[in-house]
Amino acid sequence: MNNASGKIGLVGYWDVVAFDEFAGKKKKANQALVDIMKNYMANKSFSRGIETLGAEASMVFVGNTQHTVPYMLKHADLFDELPEQYHDSAFLDRIHFYIPGWEVDIIRGEMFSNGYGFVVDYLAEILRSLRDHDYSDRYQEYFSLVSDISTRDRDGIHKTASGLIKILYPHGEASSDEIEEILKVAIEGRKRVKDQLMRIDTTYTDVCFAYEDKSGNTYNVRTLEEEEYRHYYHKTLGEGEDEDAIQNTEEQTSRQGTAAKDDSAEASPEEKHVTYQENQRGISYDMLFGSYLKGASRITLTDPYIRLFYQIRNLMELLETIVKYKSQEDEVAVHLVTSQAVGVNILFA
Repeated sequence: MNNASGKIGLVGYWDVVAFDEFAGKKKKANQALVDIMKNYMANKSFSRGIETLGAEASMVFVGNTQHTVPYMLKHADLFDELPEQYHDSAFLDRIHFYIPGWEVDIIRGEMFSNGYGFVVDYLAEILRSLRDHDYSDRYQEYFSLVSDISTRDRDGIHKTASGLIKILYPHGEASSDEIEEILKVAIEGRKRVKDQLMRIDTTYTDVCFAYEDKSGNTYNVRTLEEEEYRHYYHKTLGEGEDEDAIQNTEEQTSRQGTAAKDDSAEASPEEKHVTYQENQRGISYDMLFGSYLKGASRITLTDPYIRLFYQIRNLMELLETIVKYKSQEDEVAVHLVTSQAVGVNILFA
């Protein structure tokens, strides 16, 4: 609000206010403005002068990181690039969801449709009309959050889940599996915020981010970077701990991980189901199928989608793995079925 003119600002006229290029450790911010934003993000109100005003606009903060995810987890936190005044646990705790921008694909020409679509203004009006609807309780027909999750964490999860349901299932109808996928994303985004807060402020306690189904089964939610960089993710530089100590721990963890992979490759193969998160790296065909390929003489692959370059490249990498685990004196016949009527035979001697 402009104190001179008495006119309300952007949050009074718009549904969403986005702060672009928000990151930048050298940028300076007025501490009074930060305090006003903290109050607004918590209570939907702000005070200028003697008057207290309310508004409904959401806030989005957009910025780039200067370092890789493991570097940030090792040396600081995922909010490290924010200006110092905003690198404040009370301010960050108001954020409902942290979008991992490094997982978002770069926009390319082939992503755009050649068909008909909504004009942006029309789509914006549809989404604006949906702001009056609350879908935050839709998941409760199938799932519930564990009691360990605090009220502020629940608010963030509820608002994210409600927004995603509006975008993906505006008619309000979604299956249990579809609702579960949305709930996991909503929990993950809030968990990413809370996990970083525990690195910044030691007064924050550990929280179990999980949900339960109607049968009483509990499912823990982890972020992708937590799975990929476990030896960094929950590590903080404690009193008396230095970089050399961390480096030694990392090397020890790396050796343990290598030994675990070797033990896994030697273990007897068994039927199992393995789930990996989207965008997860470090998964190889050797790790997935190595123990199953030893001693195989005939392998049948059924995949109707061996058409595009990257699909053929994946097949080549799998064949390389098959050759790697084949004894020199043995032959392995690979039969590839790409459709109901097409098959390819490959023999490795």
